[in-house]
Amino acid sequence: MIPNVTVIDYGIGNLLSVTRAFERCGAKVTMESSPLFIAKADRLVLPGVGAFGNGMAELQQRNLVDAVKDYVASGRPLLGICLGMQMLLDGSDEFGASKGLGLIPGWVRQLPAQRDIKLPHIGWSAIQPPVGTGWSGSLLADVAIGHEMYFVHSFHAEPSDPAHRLADTLYGDYPFCAVVKRDNITGCQFHPEKSGQAGLRIIRKFCE
Repeated sequence: MIPNVTVIDYGIGNLLSVTRAFERCGAKVTMESSPLFIAKADRLVLPGVGAFGNGMAELQQRNLVDAVKDYVASGRPLLGICLGMQMLLDGSDEFGASKGLGLIPGWVRQLPAQRDIKLPHIGWSAIQPPVGTGWSGSLLADVAIGHEMYFVHSFHAEPSDPAHRLADTLYGDYPFCAVVKRDNITGCQFHPEKSGQAGLRIIRKFCE
């Protein structure tokens, strides 16, 4: 059976690259900006690039905030990517405090300055499970521990509950959350659609 994936089109995000990656993994992809169609989705993807406040404003303008929350409450799977992952949390400090979707308790803050390391954090970084945890039963189940993923960002998510941290990585010597997970919600700070075969394994797992 061909999996059906709905990508939220709210004017911000790498829609083409995300769509192509899911199609490469055998999914039928539709891009939707209507609350009605999002409510009917089998699998939902929230992509995003740019500023947190702008992203939330675009979701609100299209009446998508409640649509996404209602979808999540139904128990169906949601994947947030980059800014889409950050907006899953309660809010962000970026350009002043902005309210998020509140689906995962926590806050988004700027990465701290690191000597001789540029900000934004751009490039490949290895992901690891937090100490004492693993990836069994998650979207990372088929990804080798220590595999490098492609990041482009200046802010990072800080989940309030450590149990919602599925994977971490390093910006210089500063560890931060690379993947969040709560029930049917998963969010990746990195771009799985730009992370080679390992990223495609995550996408395939989401389509199962």
